[in-house]
Amino acid sequence: MTDQRSPLDMTTDNIPETLPILPLFDAALFPKMVLPLVVMQDDSIKLVDQAMAKDRIVGLLVSKTQSKEKESKAPQNDLFAIGTSALIIKMAKTEDNRTQLLVQGLSRFKVKEYTAQKPYLKAKVDHIKDIEIKDKETEALKNNLLNQFGKIVELSPGLPKEVWAMAKSIQEPGILADMVASTINASINDKQQILEISNVNTRLKEVLKIVNNQMEILELGNKIQSQVKGDMDKKQREYYLRQQLKAIREELGETDEESVEIDDYKTKIAELDLPEEAAKEAERELNRLSRMHPSSAEYTVATTYLDWITSLPWHTGTKDNLDIKKARKVLDEDHYGLEKPKKRILEYLAVRKLRPESKGPILCFAGPPGTGKTSLGASIARALGRKFHRISLGGVRDEAEIRGHRRTYVGALPGRIVQGLRRAGSDNPVFMLDEIDKVGSDFRGDPSSALLEVLDPEQNFTFTDHYLDVPFDLSKVMFITTANILDTIPPALRDRMEVLMLLGYTVDEKIKIVNRYLIPRQRKEHGLKADQIHFTTGAVKSVINGYTREAGLRNLEREVANICRGVAAQIAEGRVKSVNITVNNVAKYLGPVRLNTERKERTSTPGVAMGLAWTQTGGELLFIEATAMKGKKGLTLTGQLGDVMKESATAALSFIRTNAKMLGIDEDFFDTKDIHIHIPAGAIPKDGPSAGVTMLTALTSLLKNQTIKKDLAMTGEITLRGQVLPVGGIKEKVLAAHRAGIKTLILPKWNEKDLEDIPKKVQKDISFHFVNKMIDVISLAFSAN
Repeated sequence: MTDQRSPLDMTTDNIPETLPILPLFDAALFPKMVLPLVVMQDDSIKLVDQAMAKDRIVGLLVSKTQSKEKESKAPQNDLFAIGTSALIIKMAKTEDNRTQLLVQGLSRFKVKEYTAQKPYLKAKVDHIKDIEIKDKETEALKNNLLNQFGKIVELSPGLPKEVWAMAKSIQEPGILADMVASTINASINDKQQILEISNVNTRLKEVLKIVNNQMEILELGNKIQSQVKGDMDKKQREYYLRQQLKAIREELGETDEESVEIDDYKTKIAELDLPEEAAKEAERELNRLSRMHPSSAEYTVATTYLDWITSLPWHTGTKDNLDIKKARKVLDEDHYGLEKPKKRILEYLAVRKLRPESKGPILCFAGPPGTGKTSLGASIARALGRKFHRISLGGVRDEAEIRGHRRTYVGALPGRIVQGLRRAGSDNPVFMLDEIDKVGSDFRGDPSSALLEVLDPEQNFTFTDHYLDVPFDLSKVMFITTANILDTIPPALRDRMEVLMLLGYTVDEKIKIVNRYLIPRQRKEHGLKADQIHFTTGAVKSVINGYTREAGLRNLEREVANICRGVAAQIAEGRVKSVNITVNNVAKYLGPVRLNTERKERTSTPGVAMGLAWTQTGGELLFIEATAMKGKKGLTLTGQLGDVMKESATAALSFIRTNAKMLGIDEDFFDTKDIHIHIPAGAIPKDGPSAGVTMLTALTSLLKNQTIKKDLAMTGEITLRGQVLPVGGIKEKVLAAHRAGIKTLILPKWNEKDLEDIPKKVQKDISFHFVNKMIDVISLAFSAN
């Protein structure tokens, strides 16, 4: 070590005006402060050696680049202009060619000009004296800075308490500001900014800003540390107390309900033999549960999830009844007719018998209301020996109804599919998705899109509910859907289903269903015995034809119930002991006949023809009336007709005008007349091309002034060239005609193949005529009545 020289004797007057400049890169030195330095570059070591040989005074300037790579050749524009002159108090050289210094600041200076670059920087400087005004503000700033610095020392474990004692002993405000600035954790730029302030009052203010900012950081960090420590202490305390409580309960021989519940879940998970992914999720949730306190909100969420995952039938199923004869008997017991659906179910059983691993079909029963679609699903489950569960999809608009809610939501639950499996308690139930055509969509998602995976055997073996978040195999489930109409079902969803049409019943079928099912059921519902009420076949037929006109059976069963109620009231009052319901006394219980057929009266005048229409509830008769009046080429259409039906009327009129001579009609009829076509039931919107044949026949009847053949109905689309094109809904229309007592039907030739779906009894009761051209329709319509 070299000898020491006291800096107390040094003043700005005896500090040289030319100083060797030593750059600083990661530190700043203030006057009267002491700073250790390490010098490694050759030119800096040479500077120190020569300074030690002279007066040991150097100039320290902070580098702007903060990079030591340029230390040996730092240009003057890389250094700040204001720095600190310093006295080298101690110097020592190490074995690795480094020089260690201990320097103490003397005063501030400002570089006037650089006088040398080699072998090291030299500069002429102006020494800066502190500008100090001793007033109350300066004293107040000093005291405030001292108090804040004391708090920083108290909050900073890295600062020794002696620093606070040293600060209190300093009397000069400028030196106190420099001492605090050099001690606190501030950036080099902030310290350089303080170094450049010669006005003591301003320097105190700037240092106080930095001190207050540092104070806020320390207080916030201390607060965070206290919170973390408090939370850890609380958890450690709870754990310690729980362990003590557990030990006390063991000594008393009492059971720990929490541990018992966790053990129960462990046992259930082990016994269920869950799939790998489900087992991992269940064990993960169980591990979370074991670390929770029962009073926490997450505890309930975890137990609810474990309840669901352990209560699902992962590998629990029922054995299929593969006795086809027995299954046929069950289906016939529950439903009369419906041969196509029954045949399809028996085929499925046959395939299951030959290939047990085959996947279940996705059937869709489509047809008018009341035709037995929903009850057929329950009958299929009974025939197969499976559990049955029904979900009504009518009005469902939220995708979560199908896939469930994620567990992040309060009150989250699985979707209806998983809930249904839990209720069924089987992984292969018959699942009835009722009213699939009534599914809606809104901002909550599209449930029909969620059903795409459910109703696809190639995908649903990995169906993932949002709540469970693990795959569940739905391939063993037999899904059956029902719909009144297919048009509202999205094409992608409809493509996944095998559609079986249930289009309605004939009168004979309804009579047998009433006698076999409806009367016994309503008799039981109203507390009547078999010998207290009896229906004749004529009475049943009278109820069917006179009080109901529907494809299904709901209204018919209501009328039977009305009769049973009336009889029950009579028996309860003691007026009669038993009642025989006949054609003569049906009106006594149901009132006057509501559906008297007017077809003979309505078609007895020229210009009226009977057509057939398809509706969502089955087929209906459609009367079309035409009349003519004085006018000039006017065509009026009334009855709430759609655009397609209006176009059919225009096409019919054009065909007649074109072929008037061949039809035996005055060719100039339209020059002096206005034509009005009306379709009654005007409050009901109507549309479609199938009334074209009927409109043309009604117009021809009007213009020929000739009535149409009695008990004749027709349907078909026409062209301007007089061809008859095929239409849809033939079975519904034919059944409607049969219910109304129509004896003759004219249908398009291309619809002849649709007779396969018509019951044999109906085919015997009706005379069918299949035509390709409108001329054939006219000749048939006006043949001998």
